[in-house]
Amino acid sequence: MRNIMVTIEYKGTNYCGWQVQNDRLSIQECIENAIHKITNEKVNITSSGRTDAGVHALGQVANFHTNSSIPIEKIPGAINSKLPDDISIIDAKEVESHFHARYSAKKKRYRYVILNSKYKRPIHNDFSYLVKYKLNTDKMIQESKYLIGEHDFRGFMSTGSSVKTTVRTIYDISLKKEEDLIILEVEGNGFLYNMVRIIAGTLVDIGRGKINMSLKDIIESKDRNNAGHTAEGKGLFLKKVYY
Repeated sequence: MRNIMVTIEYKGTNYCGWQVQNDRLSIQECIENAIHKITNEKVNITSSGRTDAGVHALGQVANFHTNSSIPIEKIPGAINSKLPDDISIIDAKEVESHFHARYSAKKKRYRYVILNSKYKRPIHNDFSYLVKYKLNTDKMIQESKYLIGEHDFRGFMSTGSSVKTTVRTIYDISLKKEEDLIILEVEGNGFLYNMVRIIAGTLVDIGRGKINMSLKDIIESKDRNNAGHTAEGKGLFLKKVYY
């Protein structure tokens, strides 16, 4: 049986997230149905991690097992022919049998886009979080550097998740302003439930002066009450998964 790794780009606006749910349409369900149509096999596709409702992906990675003999170079086109326009397989590789999209991953990079504008912008609506308050981006950039390194990010996790440890390592973080857009990118060895969205919300609250506590002290407190709000899902992109 072949083990196929696929890289997926999708717009999450119209979906309940990655994972299959009984009453709402998911990214996973659409892809599994597409694979079934071209292989006549019922497959279970495993992703590098779940994305929530409205969250997008530029480079989600998943794998599935198949007995199909479709050449690897034709798999993306074949699956895409059965997918809606807002989901696309952009690459496919045949990998070793032990490869697992989630457990084999070494690190991930996320992007979060903030639209800092007085008015809504229809072109950016589905892909950014609108913040109408004036933001001190220099302070946001300065404070964001405290995230780099190994820390206990317990204060940056939403309830509803059970993990063995809340310690994670952030390898790189960047925050830059391009006209009305503030683009945050975070790269780490793993992320807690809603961690990137809470980081984004905390930086917004620091930037508008709602939080005066240093991000360094917020991290060390391990207290969710000290961190900022959870920013909206539609501004979040899973940019890349590294193996």
